[in-house]
Amino acid sequence: MDVTLDQAALARSRRKRRLLWTVPAVVVALVAMGAYAGWYKFFREEPQPDWIRKDPEMRFRYGSIGAERDAGIPYWIFYVLPRMFPEKLPGPGGLASLGVSWEQGQELPIGFTKKTVGFPRVANNCAACHTTNYRTSEHENPAFVNAGPGHTLNLVAFFRFLVDCAKDPRFNADNVMREINLVTDLSTLDALIYRFLLIPITRKRLLERERQFAWVYRKDFPDWGRGRDDAMNLTKYFMIEAPMDSSFGPTDIPSIWNLKKYAVEGTTMNWAGDSHDAQSVIIDSALGLLGAAPKSNDEFLGEVKWLQEYLSARQPPQYPFPVDAKLAAAGKGVFEANCAGCHASERTGRRMPLAAVGTDAERIGTWNKDNAIAANKVVSGFGIQRKGLVEAPLDGYNPPFLDGIWLRAPYLHNGAVPTLHDLLLPPDQRPQVFWRGYDVYDRERVGFVAGCPGVRAEDLTPSCAEARRVGTRHDVSERAGSNQGHAFGTALPQAEKNALVEYLKTL
Repeated sequence: MDVTLDQAALARSRRKRRLLWTVPAVVVALVAMGAYAGWYKFFREEPQPDWIRKDPEMRFRYGSIGAERDAGIPYWIFYVLPRMFPEKLPGPGGLASLGVSWEQGQELPIGFTKKTVGFPRVANNCAACHTTNYRTSEHENPAFVNAGPGHTLNLVAFFRFLVDCAKDPRFNADNVMREINLVTDLSTLDALIYRFLLIPITRKRLLERERQFAWVYRKDFPDWGRGRDDAMNLTKYFMIEAPMDSSFGPTDIPSIWNLKKYAVEGTTMNWAGDSHDAQSVIIDSALGLLGAAPKSNDEFLGEVKWLQEYLSARQPPQYPFPVDAKLAAAGKGVFEANCAGCHASERTGRRMPLAAVGTDAERIGTWNKDNAIAANKVVSGFGIQRKGLVEAPLDGYNPPFLDGIWLRAPYLHNGAVPTLHDLLLPPDQRPQVFWRGYDVYDRERVGFVAGCPGVRAEDLTPSCAEARRVGTRHDVSERAGSNQGHAFGTALPQAEKNALVEYLKTL
C-alpha cells in the first residue's frame, strides 16, 4: 500500500513538473506568434515588382526611396480620399485635377510609390515633381519625360487636399470603411486593423502636418499655381521646424536632368545657389520626402547614389518638331554674342547679384545663413555627411544651364514668362496674365499654350480655352509673380530673336 501511494505521489509530481514547463512554453509560443503576426502585419517589407526595380526608367518613376515607412499613407485610405472629398480637390477628375503625370494603365500617377511595409502604403519619390508631360496637339496622348520640370503639378493643392481631408469630421472609421468596402474585400483582421488603427493614426498624422503647412493657408499669399514650389520654406518649416515668418517665394520646379554639368568646381545648385552640389540636393530632397531620419543610412545613401548616377547621365529630350537648320546656325552666333557669357561660361551656375539680373527678389528672402546652418546640423545629426547647404547670405540667382530649355517653360526663376518669344520682349510688353500648367506645346511661341493672354473669352481657340480651364491663372502683379528683369536680348532685331529661338530649340 505504501508503494502504491509513493507511485501516485511520484506521478502527480511528474505531472506538476510537466505543467510547470508546459505553461511557459505555451506562453512563449503565443508571444512569439503574436510578435510574428505584429511584424507581418505592420513591419515586414516586400520588394517592389521587377518591372519597377529592374527598369531604370520605371524605377525613377515608381521606385521607393523608403518614404513609405514614416510618410506613407495606407493604400486603401489613399484610394478612397478623392472619392470621399472631391470638393477639396481643385477640379473634377480626382487626383488628375492636381496636374499629376499619369500613364495609361498605371494604378498610380508617376512619382507615387506603392510598397508593402506590413500593409500596402503610398508615398512619393522625386518623379512626382520632376516629370514633364507634353502633347504636340490637344488630340494626342502625352509624352512623359523623366527628370523634367513638373510644370503641370499643382503641388500646393495636393498638400492642402491631404490636410483638408483630415480636418473634415467625415474622416472617421465608419465613413472611410464604408468607402473601402465598396472597392475591395479586406479580410476580417485587415478590416479591424484599418478601422481601429490605420484610419485614426493616419488622420492624426495628417493633422500634425497642419502646423507645418500653415503658410500655404495664409490669405495674404497668392496660390503658387501649377508647376511652382516654395522649396526653401518647405525645408525651413519641415526640416528645421522654424517658426512661420512672412517670407514667400514659390519658384518654377526645375529640370534635374544632366546633373553632371554641375560637377565643375565652383558651381552651386538651386535657383539662388544655396546648395553646394547635386548629392546634397538629392539627399535633402529625399529626406524631405522621408519625413524622418532614414531607417538605414547605407540603404538611403545607396538610393541617393543610384539617383545621382541616373540623373547625371539622363539627357534632355530633343525638340520634337522640325528645326530650320540654317536659321538655327545663324542663331548660334546670336547666342554666343548675347547669351553665352552667362549661360555657357564660367559664370553659369554661379550666383549673379540681384541688381544685375533684376528679377523678382522674393525667393531670396525665404532662406538665410542661419537656416542653412540649422539644416546642416539636422542632416549631420542623422550621421549623413555631405557638402550641404551654403552657409552664407544669398544675394542673387544662378544663371542656369540651358540644356533642354525648349521644355522648361514658363521662364524666369519664378515661372513668370510663358514662352521664349515672350522672354525676348521688353518686360513691360510681356503678358501680364496667363495660365500655367497646360500640357499642349506652343511651337510658334516656344513654350506651352498659356490661354492666349489678351484674347477675349469668346474668341479663344479650343486649345486656349482648355488651357484656361485646367491651368492656374498667373498674375504678374501678385507677390512673387513679377515678370520684370532679365532684359538681356530684348533689344535685338526681330530677325535675330527668331534665329536665337530656333537655336535654343536645339540645346
